[in-house]
Amino acid sequence: MDTYSYISNAHGSYIDQLYADYRKDPESVDESWRKFFEGFEFSQERPTNGVVVDTTLSNKETAVRNLIHAYRTRAHLKSDTNPVRQRRDHKVSLDLETFGLSESDLDEEFVVGEEVGLGKTKLRNIIQLLDSVYLGHIGYEYMHIRDGEILQWFKEKCEQFGRDTEPDRKQKNRILQKLNEAVVFENFLHTKFLGQKRFSLEGGENTIPALDTIITKASEMDVKEVVIGMAHRGRLNVLANIMGKTYEEIFSEFEGTTDPDLTMGDGDVKYHLGYSSQINTPAEKNIYVKLTPNPSHLEAVDPVVLGYTRGQIDDEYDGDLRKAMSVLIHGDAALAGQGLVYEIVQMSQLPGYQTGGTIHFVINNQVGFTTDYDDARSSIYCTDIAKIIDAPVLHINGDDPEAVVFGAKLAVEYNQRFGKDFFIDLLCYRRHGHNESDEPKFTQPLLYNKIAKHPNPREIYVKQLIERGDIDETKAEALDKEFRNLLQDRLNEVKQKPLPYKPQKVEKEWEQMTRSKSDDFISSPDTSISGGTITRIGKALTTLPKGFKPLKQIERLIKERKNNFFERQELNWADAELLAYGSLLIENKIVRMSGQDVKRGTFSHRHAYVFDANNNQPYCNLDHIEEGQEPFRIYNSLLSEFGVLGFEYGYAMATPNSLVIWEAQFGDFANGAQVMIDQFVTSAESKWQRMNGLVMLLPHGYEGQGPEHSNARPERFLQLSAEENLIAANITTPANFFHLLRRQVTWNFRKPCVVFSPKSLLRHPAVMSPFSEFTDGKFQEIIDDNVVNKKTAKRVIFCTGKIYYELEEERTKENIKDIAIVRIEQLAPFPVKQFEALLKKYPKADKYWVQEEPANMGYWTFILRVLPAHKFELISRKASASPATGYSKVHKEDQANIIKKALTL
Repeated sequence: MDTYSYISNAHGSYIDQLYADYRKDPESVDESWRKFFEGFEFSQERPTNGVVVDTTLSNKETAVRNLIHAYRTRAHLKSDTNPVRQRRDHKVSLDLETFGLSESDLDEEFVVGEEVGLGKTKLRNIIQLLDSVYLGHIGYEYMHIRDGEILQWFKEKCEQFGRDTEPDRKQKNRILQKLNEAVVFENFLHTKFLGQKRFSLEGGENTIPALDTIITKASEMDVKEVVIGMAHRGRLNVLANIMGKTYEEIFSEFEGTTDPDLTMGDGDVKYHLGYSSQINTPAEKNIYVKLTPNPSHLEAVDPVVLGYTRGQIDDEYDGDLRKAMSVLIHGDAALAGQGLVYEIVQMSQLPGYQTGGTIHFVINNQVGFTTDYDDARSSIYCTDIAKIIDAPVLHINGDDPEAVVFGAKLAVEYNQRFGKDFFIDLLCYRRHGHNESDEPKFTQPLLYNKIAKHPNPREIYVKQLIERGDIDETKAEALDKEFRNLLQDRLNEVKQKPLPYKPQKVEKEWEQMTRSKSDDFISSPDTSISGGTITRIGKALTTLPKGFKPLKQIERLIKERKNNFFERQELNWADAELLAYGSLLIENKIVRMSGQDVKRGTFSHRHAYVFDANNNQPYCNLDHIEEGQEPFRIYNSLLSEFGVLGFEYGYAMATPNSLVIWEAQFGDFANGAQVMIDQFVTSAESKWQRMNGLVMLLPHGYEGQGPEHSNARPERFLQLSAEENLIAANITTPANFFHLLRRQVTWNFRKPCVVFSPKSLLRHPAVMSPFSEFTDGKFQEIIDDNVVNKKTAKRVIFCTGKIYYELEEERTKENIKDIAIVRIEQLAPFPVKQFEALLKKYPKADKYWVQEEPANMGYWTFILRVLPAHKFELISRKASASPATGYSKVHKEDQANIIKKALTL
């Protein structure tokens, strides 16, 4: 009987059709049926040596194969992973009867045993292996992986090495040492600093052996750097027992001995601080480990870590994705509840954002502040987001350090082999409330009654080691006592003689930088370039490779650009911008830009890449200036603001000598990344003493495009500006934009820079800059009027941005000679000295501030703050709840009224 007719006879027309479909295309049928048919054919293809095939046995081979498949796909739902709660019943049946088998089959031998690496063997042995692998302290969730090679590799790793996760004696001693440090450290803090917030790791202490293993295993595989981002829970433990921050430093922070006059900023609470250190691992390898500082805003640090890692890969390790590794430590409620995680997971395999895979480690204490997981997510697991990128997940019982260490090693191997994300879900608990003064029994009384009686992970592991004969009780007690005494000695030293303030260690990549002083902003440094450099870059920008067929519009663009560079010797906005990038690339500086549609530019001005009309092949002119230059790193981003801005901030943190730019599609869209702006961009230098030179280009200007396409909310950035923490600029000439970009990497310090960049000015015929402003110039914070007689002027209008050109056009048209127009190109830090000197030139003039934004937006309140002694009149749109009107006619009337009022004495 042939296989097809057997299927038809045994299962009827429905199965008959399914099998016919399977034979034509295995991918056309559901995976469960595909496995069934594979198993059936496997059993049918066994050599029979002339003996008639026993169809009953064939059916059973298929049944056993289906049983194996069920373990692989569903057993994680009933594995022993929860240390303090009974797992929910997910109706997972793995009993023999479900698969048409019985007790009488247990001693039957099955060839399908080869599927799990046992060869032909008894069913009893197959089930014993499956139980030991899939129903123990690790729940393996990986059958959603669609890459066949990865799936097969993972199966073998689980089933060949996951049968017994017991390590060797040396590794057991290391686990006990790190677990002892973790548990005793938390207990010591709890007794010595009662009631002080520390966001304890108690209940999840096996995080420390896990991190120790990840770092050690990574070093063995020649990883040079591990970058860690985490929430505040467990941070002090990680700082002390992984990063090597001294106990004296931590105790000093608890004792409050820091002198605020010496901190060079406002500082932050101790569970937000970062640290970096060179670690010598048990494998006798040196590896650089960085824990990034972060705020309480959950998961906000994630893209920063990824960007930092990519920056190090590009700058320090020549693009080798295997040399730097990112590790993100999540809370379960945050992982499931924060949309930013979705953004970074979607970034993970994109060309501009790859980091070689991230290890996601979830400290799953099964409660978010006071919210039980029933109220915190709809998915079964907090890690279900992993499935969108086929990332494997290990759900591990937080009371089993050996299982945790096994999972950590597997994660590093996977990371280094495939360069993809990996999730470890550490099922544990939180012994105290959200913080140490919180009462968790208010909301989870039953759970916390169980937790109160539950031994800590160290006690459980010591008992296990004693029972196995790996250690005696006396040695375990001595280990505890010695470490506790060491902590007490360090605390006594701090109490007797407080540590002097010790600023956080400067990151290795920032050692050549200095902090800014107020005098640095009186005037800008020279950022000019030579005429020869302009010619070389201009040639590259106007040359296409032989055989390249551009679109007609691009042909015209290249022709116009060639005319600007080699005939007129005047550059428009796009020319000047690309010239700035090219000048830095040939100085071997990294230039990186990302955002939605940045290669072309939202307003079709940039065209950093052009595409062949015949074959769509891309060409980047800036990559072909001269031999040995840096490539232009420009990436169209995913449709994200929060995640991408965080990534670019992290990249700039890693590469102080690079120009890193994020461009919003419209400046208004930056509000989707406001957390990143508030918590990192504007405040990190004050909180964490971390400089950053990130540039944000935010298209801004009232052109009748409605409330979401007009206003980049300059008032928000200006409200956040203080203590020279950021540059805020609204620029009106191509040359000034050129100098601003170059100034970002010319200063010997770094400041974030926000540019309220133009839209209409990109093609405005008056917005051109002559070569002389590039070869002999620097950034101009203020551009004075060069038309009127300053001594007799009756009014001086101060403004910023594109409204200048509308005012100038009307002034020329009406032949007005007694009203001056002064452009403030840099708003923050405000150039007060330049302003005061300029004002003296207008002895008879009244002062007006003119803006197109509503009175409660834009720059007006900032001007009042930075220039309190001066009396200005305001001309603007009326105060408004919405940034702009959506009606074109109303917009034009409002704009005309502003211009008319400003120019009418």
